[in-house]
Amino acid sequence: QVQLVESGGGLVQAGGSLRLSCAASGRTFSTYNMGWFRQAPGKEREFVAAIRRGGGRTYYADSVKGRFTISRDNANNKVYLQMNRLKPEDTAVYYCAAGGSYCSGYGCYNPLMYEYWGQGTQVTVSS
Repeated sequence: QVQLVESGGGLVQAGGSLRLSCAASGRTFSTYNMGWFRQAPGKEREFVAAIRRGGGRTYYADSVKGRFTISRDNANNKVYLQMNRLKPEDTAVYYCAAGGSYCSGYGCYNPLMYEYWGQGTQVTVSS
């Protein structure tokens, strides 16, 4: 069982930055692929970024590539999402997720690959 708690959301002007954090419980954090997803009002939940266990290969949605960076600290059971050059369309609730199964490429984009989810943190980008 893994429990995830996100933090770091808030209100920021377009062009600004935020850093989201996700703290995970449990001793086996390093064995999980970690992902960030987001859901805007009236829209489906969408993939943002993922970082694999082991070598830590990263994946990004095209909409955030070059602006967002995912990283993980296995010693402290944390995963981060650094968000730069934020846009109003980035406004959403951001969720941290953990998945124990192997994934590669677009497979890591699939929310079904993640068994554990946090409660979400709101990010609002004003224009």
